[in-house]
Amino acid sequence: MPLSEQDRAILRDLGERVAAIAALPAQQETVRQWIALNRLRPERPMVMIDQVCWHEMATGDELTPRVQDPFWRVLEVRLRRLLYQWEHMRVDMVVQPWIDIPRAIGSTGYGMRIDEDRAVLDPANTVVGHRYHDTIKTDDDIQRIRTPRVTVDRETDARREAEARTVFEGILNVRMQGSQPSFAPWDKLAMWRGPEALLYDLADRPDFIHRIMQRLTQAMLDELDQLEEQGALGYGHSTIHCSGAHTDELPAPGFDPDHPRPADIWTSGMAQIFSTVSPATHQEFELEYANRWYQRFGLVYYGCCEPLDTKMDVVRCIPHLRKISMSPWVDAERGSAQIGAEFVFSRKPSPALLAVDDWCVDPVRRDLQAVKDCCAAHQCPLEFILKDISTVRYQPQRLWAWADAAMEVAGG
Repeated sequence: MPLSEQDRAILRDLGERVAAIAALPAQQETVRQWIALNRLRPERPMVMIDQVCWHEMATGDELTPRVQDPFWRVLEVRLRRLLYQWEHMRVDMVVQPWIDIPRAIGSTGYGMRIDEDRAVLDPANTVVGHRYHDTIKTDDDIQRIRTPRVTVDRETDARREAEARTVFEGILNVRMQGSQPSFAPWDKLAMWRGPEALLYDLADRPDFIHRIMQRLTQAMLDELDQLEEQGALGYGHSTIHCSGAHTDELPAPGFDPDHPRPADIWTSGMAQIFSTVSPATHQEFELEYANRWYQRFGLVYYGCCEPLDTKMDVVRCIPHLRKISMSPWVDAERGSAQIGAEFVFSRKPSPALLAVDDWCVDPVRRDLQAVKDCCAAHQCPLEFILKDISTVRYQPQRLWAWADAAMEVAGG
């Protein structure tokens, strides 16, 4: 169904506001600073905020969606959130003079189901508790892991692109954006099996775990091949795993915008459930498989919540590695000493500081400054990436204050 004139007017108004911000000289200066950091020649620490508890952010009607069409309503929400973040907690975000429209990429999936119980504290919050039940107990169960079949609906792509160009004509450029795949098989397995079964099997049934990983890794690589063959990979992404992805090192020579290759883009990966395993186990059951994926990409961001400060001997061998997640559970002194000037120390400050009963910004400032001092002592490129923000106790001003404090510490 064509967009109504009312929906079109709402989107054009939001687009005009975004375009005005994108035209500011500050955008190119911030891009330049991200490029410097990503080349390991930082001018200062960079700061990002992502994965926000948006249901707690409203202070008026600035986040209230009004577009009726379901597809374009998602785009409207994205634009409203971008404008909100620029107004209240912009840190080192970059607003570009274009709008990305997602390609209509379909997949049959891996053939597995999630069997879980959920615990919900706040019905408005998408962050809930999960208890997963094991669905891969035997070798026969492993055979249910399938290679996804990827499809691209080019007719839908053409229609959306034409409509977007009409909506944003004279305001924003339109880019049809493809997939930015990541490698996180252990996140999938944790949902298919539950953490207890996985961790026990590392010790009790290691060969069984290897058979699972061999099958799942090959399925993910086959899916990547299909994305590449069908021209369904994206390129020129502004972020990678919530971090600024601006770089002058990509795309690789021979780049074709109609058929981007893994070598032209960033990827990311993680093994969060491996927080407590040894470096040798991490290498054997994760990186031996993951490196088959990473060697195909241009640049790599590795890690998430799992502490990696004690595993740098194996992590540093990841092909094309550029950024390493340093979660709230790492020893910042040890991590920065291990990373040095070789990679970006991607610090994930604890979002728990925003959820306390008695809020005060001083602990935030002290925490950020301590990490900055460690990295400065070891000439370690640094970024602060605040993410996984499940609650600010319905006080969005806490997040605004965090943003101000982080930029003060970073010197931005």
